Amino acid sequence: MPELPEVEALAAFLRERAAGHTVDRIEVSAISALKTFDPPITAAAGRPITGASRHGKFLDIHIGSDAGPDLHLVVHLARAGWLHYRDSFNAKTPLKPGSGPIALRVRLDDESGFDLTEAGTKKSLAAYFVTDPRLVPGVSRLGPDALAVSAEDFAAAMRSRRGQIKGVLTDQTVLAGVGNAYSDEILHAAKMSPFALTNKITDEAMARLHAAMRTALTGAVARSVGQKAATLKSEKRSGLAVHARTGLPCPVCGDTVREVSFADTSLQYCPTCQTGGKPLADRRLSKLVR
Repeated sequence: MPELPEVEALAAFLRERAAGHTVDRIEVSAISALKTFDPPITAAAGRPITGASRHGKFLDIHIGSDAGPDLHLVVHLARAGWLHYRDSFNAKTPLKPGSGPIALRVRLDDESGFDLTEAGTKKSLAAYFVTDPRLVPGVSRLGPDALAVSAEDFAAAMRSRRGQIKGVLTDQTVLAGVGNAYSDEILHAAKMSPFALTNKITDEAMARLHAAMRTALTGAVARSVGQKAATLKSEKRSGLAVHARTGLPCPVCGDTVREVSFADTSLQYCPTCQTGGKPLADRRLSKLVR
């Protein structure tokens, strides 16, 4: 799933490549992906792209308005969504409904543009065409941004929900921007069990967790911004220490990276670095004492 660093990089890429161009038209292939109807998506035609930004893991494409504030194409890429920029489209060939993985296509005045795609059969990518990003339900419910939150506000947010730190860290209503991959990386860097309970984490450990988050995310953003959309996924994988590295040696201590699997996701961790050398039980409710 694209997380804060990748979405930040996609926004930077669109500011560089697409800003200043006029939208020729937006074509919708997956009707279920477009969650709004007013204003109509056809209202984007003839308007300039004025910028791009991020709200947590939501990508916000700013589209100029003849009068009043910009319009916004706000996209949540979900688990398997991505943005593919094309230097040239065949202008004579319209996008057909149900065109494979393509959910939506934005064509620009220089015949370039981008596709928003989603792999797999489970379709969760969501696009909203709105006058204000705060009209998007997921945006309006976001907690403080992971790159902007202070250490004090971070600690208060984490302790506002009693539960395992991995789940609270990835709850977008508590903290915006961190997902499954970077939460594994942050917890590894902070030397903290993913099953640690938020109400039992000391002030010192909470400060260490905040610092680890800042370091992990700022480093990932620095590596990602400037990359083309096509290379961002491989750049993300190259910077991971434990996530998606089950069975490989931990780059810090050499212990074997372990995995805990759930119904539709998994987490990775290093026993030596994070759990005192004890493997976590591979079930949702581990009995390991945090």
